[in-house]
Amino acid sequence: MKRLMLVIMLVMSTIGLEWIEDKELNVCFADASQSLRVLTTTSDLKSITEEIGGKYVQVTSICAGNQDPHFAEAKPSIIVNARKADLLVVIGLELEVGYEPLIIEGARNAKIKPGADGYLDVSDGVLLRELPTGKVDRSMGDVHPFGNPHYWLDPYNARIMSQNISNRLQKIDPTRSADYQANYQAFIKKIDEAMFGAEATAKIGGDKLWEQEISGKLDEFIKGQEVQLGGWIEKARPLRGLKIVIFHRSWTYFTNRFGLSTTGEIEPKPGIPPGPGHLKDLIQKMKSENARIILMETFYDRKSSDFVANQTGASVAICALSVGGKAEVNDYISLIDHLINHLLKLGGK
Repeated sequence: MKRLMLVIMLVMSTIGLEWIEDKELNVCFADASQSLRVLTTTSDLKSITEEIGGKYVQVTSICAGNQDPHFAEAKPSIIVNARKADLLVVIGLELEVGYEPLIIEGARNAKIKPGADGYLDVSDGVLLRELPTGKVDRSMGDVHPFGNPHYWLDPYNARIMSQNISNRLQKIDPTRSADYQANYQAFIKKIDEAMFGAEATAKIGGDKLWEQEISGKLDEFIKGQEVQLGGWIEKARPLRGLKIVIFHRSWTYFTNRFGLSTTGEIEPKPGIPPGPGHLKDLIQKMKSENARIILMETFYDRKSSDFVANQTGASVAICALSVGGKAEVNDYISLIDHLINHLLKLGGK
């Protein structure tokens, strides 16, 4: 009997089925769900992939929401997940350059190597900011040569990311294409209604509203419509022009989308710890420009931010950069809600 079971397990492993043992029933059976195993580098990618994949995906994230996505360990458990994965989803733009190659090499899984259908860089087509115009070298700090990789904090880019994920799921699992497409459309509607309000989205359409927003003509356009804007775009209106200081350049896409003004940065250069001279200059600038909020990530040491806040009377807003970064941030919508609500509480005009 044991020999027969071993033979069955070997055959199942060869054709890609998983053997699961139920000790209480003392029986073994094959996993009939046939879910796609997806490994993502960040919790934001995990959240969006689960929205699009629904019940047909099992998603694991390499980085937790309260972890710096630039740095992760190629742990044995992660490599095991990568070895079993049908799809690897990455932010790209060299955000994961320190650990992604190690995980892929250790996994020895041809399906998820760059260039294969099981490898997806969701940065394709997103609206990029901070693209270097000249030569990039280490003297400039942690500058990314292909643009700032924290693009997920712009809801417009979340739409594009979700489309890229939907397209790839449909490609590698065409029998469920209709389900992935339907889930994608539902997620897009959710993003658009959260951004512009349900009424404006229903009457004008998300695509048209985003077209006007990206061109900088939304306010002018909406005046000629018999509809009121709602959602994030209206709720965050008091934040427009608000002068803040950031810790790292994680927040560029969020501040640009909602009109906040960045006065300075705690880091003198991306990834470089601040010295006394830099902090002194920053304090003077904050006082002269009346910047009263320091926006920083959950995973950085707040010592320098607290020092500057004590010297200027500013508030330190420690916010989630990703889904799971704070207890109340359990999906993409709540991530943007969290950021807007926190900043309004501290400095909305």
